[in-house]
Amino acid sequence: MGNPSFLTRAQSLLRIRNQLLRECLAELLATFMLIVSRAGSSAQKITSSEMKGNLLTSYLGGALAVMVGIYTAGGISGAHMNPAFSFAMCLIARFPWWKFPIFVVVQTLGSFISAGAVYILYYDAIWHYSNGTLTVSGPRETASIFATYPADYVSITNGFLDQVIGTGVLMVGVMGIMDTRNKAVPKGLEPVVVALLVLSIESSMGANCGCPLNPARDLGPRLFTYVAGWGAEVFRWVEGRG
Repeated sequence: MGNPSFLTRAQSLLRIRNQLLRECLAELLATFMLIVSRAGSSAQKITSSEMKGNLLTSYLGGALAVMVGIYTAGGISGAHMNPAFSFAMCLIARFPWWKFPIFVVVQTLGSFISAGAVYILYYDAIWHYSNGTLTVSGPRETASIFATYPADYVSITNGFLDQVIGTGVLMVGVMGIMDTRNKAVPKGLEPVVVALLVLSIESSMGANCGCPLNPARDLGPRLFTYVAGWGAEVFRWVEGRG
């Protein structure tokens, strides 16, 4: 009989009443859910002999991660999970500019923490696969588990255009899904449709640079690999990585 009363009191004590803090924590959790799933699927693709080179599994894992992230915090922070999306929302006056830098920091922090979680989860697999050497290039590289790197043939200019076009397609698609004056998506299924959009983009535009489409998704994990032992090479445009 005392349990409901205890739980009610505990909930009241733990309840966060500051709206900005609630939004930041929700955005942190959503970004964590997104990146831990995306990086986890990459870790399996790279380190597991059974899944080696299985791009479809990696793309599907990334798309479903977007869906999970939106369902996690969409009703609290909007589940931006992406500075590019936050920026786009500011441009159309649906998100205040003063919150933009705060969300960027939170999103990057969430990505950094999730990279650490994936590193812990796949610690043995990473060190076994890499033969005890953490590298950014070569046949046993493991840095691409966490951040995205260009294919051998991609120039800086082509890589830049790849991300501009890919991110642009993502933003246009998401804005179209969100527009209630457009052909409406059944309520509650918006995250599923966004996930299918991401899957479509990754399946058609992922060959050049891995299709991050998200500055925080790339920067946070890249910062983690820098401090975790991969070194400053994670910030260089590496050629001949294969």
